[in-house]
Amino acid sequence: MNTPPSPHGAERTDGSSVQIGALVPLTRPGWVEAGQHLLAGLELAVREVNDAGGIVGRPLELVVRDTAADPQRAAAAVDELARLGVAALAGEYHSVVARAAAARADALGLPFLCSSAVLDALTEQPTEWVARLAPAQSHGWQIYADFLLSAGYSRIAVAAESSVYWASGARILRDYLAPRGGTVIELDVRALAPTAVCDELVDNRAAALLLLVGHPEPAVSIVKSVRRDQRLAEIMIGAPAGQPEFAEWATLLGDDSAAIPFLRYLPERLSPLGARVETALRERLAEAPSFVAFEGYDTIAVLADVLRSHGGERARTAEPWPRVAVEGTRGQIQFSRTPGISVWQWAWTPIQVVDRDPAEPDRFRILHAS
Repeated sequence: MNTPPSPHGAERTDGSSVQIGALVPLTRPGWVEAGQHLLAGLELAVREVNDAGGIVGRPLELVVRDTAADPQRAAAAVDELARLGVAALAGEYHSVVARAAAARADALGLPFLCSSAVLDALTEQPTEWVARLAPAQSHGWQIYADFLLSAGYSRIAVAAESSVYWASGARILRDYLAPRGGTVIELDVRALAPTAVCDELVDNRAAALLLLVGHPEPAVSIVKSVRRDQRLAEIMIGAPAGQPEFAEWATLLGDDSAAIPFLRYLPERLSPLGARVETALRERLAEAPSFVAFEGYDTIAVLADVLRSHGGERARTAEPWPRVAVEGTRGQIQFSRTPGISVWQWAWTPIQVVDRDPAEPDRFRILHAS
């Protein structure tokens, strides 16, 4: 199944440009706002690479495919992009979709730098072809669990949908919290309406509720129900997967959008490069850029460096990943092998737990950092 041609420029296959295949969710049920931010970062970096002379004199070009959060569509897009002769793959936000793309890239011997997906098992077996910028889920979610314990939350309910990603998140939290005195109560939102979730929270005496569910629904409905239930006035709502990062969250929930801690992958202070890119992304997006936009920019910065080292041609060996040393918007990017992770991993991604300030929901407060 082929996706429509990219609207972001003609697709030339005559060798005049160096092409990178970009996988992004741009239509529902994909998280469209995340896809737009990811694409903005990718496109900004491509423009800057070309302004600086391209890849050994050849222009860099994105060939964009909309994955729409569909793993089969993503796998088909990888096959198509490989036939088109792209030098590498970039992008993807949804972990389950990125896993499908990574499996095809590995099978085809096509370098893939995954921008945003965090699932530990991005491939079934260790691969030389795939690298990742986002931190592994086990690493980020353990930091989130540390935040919960340090804030005094030990009896935690998770409202979870059925997927490999959410199941993995629940397992990470349970395995980390249980030896430290925490309790994780799992609520299956497939069987519970938002009001029934509230009843379960009361019955189980939960101190915190974590949203392991999709955005906007059922996340928005659950938040509204909990916020309006007087029995749950003291409960903390959290969203480790980052649903509150994007402006749509605040638009849909208003004041209810605040004080919901989530993970974001930014340093406390951006470097001069990061600050310059932030300004450019803000202009491009007409709103504050999310950490996903920075992930997109950094993806192209790394791939441009790798491609220059190979004269713009597809790398037929896995040599580039361990040799990468690129200054990204959020720090020095280098890849290594991390125990339990099947792909080349940037191990030092900065991680924060933040929330929207109740006094000013457009402003983020850093609650915990690593």
